[in-house]
Amino acid sequence: MGDVLAGYHAVWEFDTDSVLIRYERGIRTPKLLQALGRRRVPYEALAGVEQLPGRHGTVVLRAVPRPGADPLMDAADGQLKEGCDPYRLVLPAERDTLAEYYAERIRAELTPHGAGPAPHYLVAAPTPPSSFKAYDGKASFDGSTVAFRWFWTGASTAKWKAGDQRFAVEELSGVHWRSPDSPGGHLRLLRRGRGGGPAAGADQDPAAVVFGRGYGLVHESLPFAAAVLEAVRQRAATPAVTARVPAARPDPGGIADRIRHLGELHEAGLLTDDEFSAKKAELLAEL
Repeated sequence: MGDVLAGYHAVWEFDTDSVLIRYERGIRTPKLLQALGRRRVPYEALAGVEQLPGRHGTVVLRAVPRPGADPLMDAADGQLKEGCDPYRLVLPAERDTLAEYYAERIRAELTPHGAGPAPHYLVAAPTPPSSFKAYDGKASFDGSTVAFRWFWTGASTAKWKAGDQRFAVEELSGVHWRSPDSPGGHLRLLRRGRGGGPAAGADQDPAAVVFGRGYGLVHESLPFAAAVLEAVRQRAATPAVTARVPAARPDPGGIADRIRHLGELHEAGLLTDDEFSAKKAELLAEL
């Protein structure tokens, strides 16, 4: 176990190659952080760290993730409220010097290319299976398939006629999450080969679920979106493997029979010595 820096709602534990962030449980801890539980963030996933003055006699230490390093932050797309930022640690103001020490420690571990986009996800998304209730249906994800089951009390006629939906990860190119805290909140699956034209409203799109007051809450729907997004990116990064069917090996017994037949033709004078030798060599080469 490495050094530990405890703040409000979270504890950062420093290891040689990463920082383990453990989120506290309690009525004052945002539900998203409680739902995340703990996250291991490699230093490779960070572009930098900021030390900022906080409110009400506090200081804030905030790690800055690299673009494309964390599926949760990719899915959130800047929509998280300040208090729900999983990379933010709030400390009492008198611990300012300690915050500065750990900020420098993190900076010393950053890679030379840390400011650039990450080549792939470096921070794990929440592990499926997962599910949540939206206003017009229930969404579930088992790691390979996203399923939407419509509620007759909330689903539009278009969705009800389309029926319950299932989408394999291979069919998807991404996920669009609009926070339930914003008007028009929804989660939409982006399907391959469906670009170009204007997208239908989320309430009419069978590949989307609509949020509403009390439905599709941030701490339920955002980890769900991150898990789906991670699965989509992993599948896209995995090259298709074409199974190679080994060539059938020749039957040695069959080749021996053919050589004996050639010998009979040779003895009968139907093959010259050179023809017999050449044909025999061809058959032997097949073994």
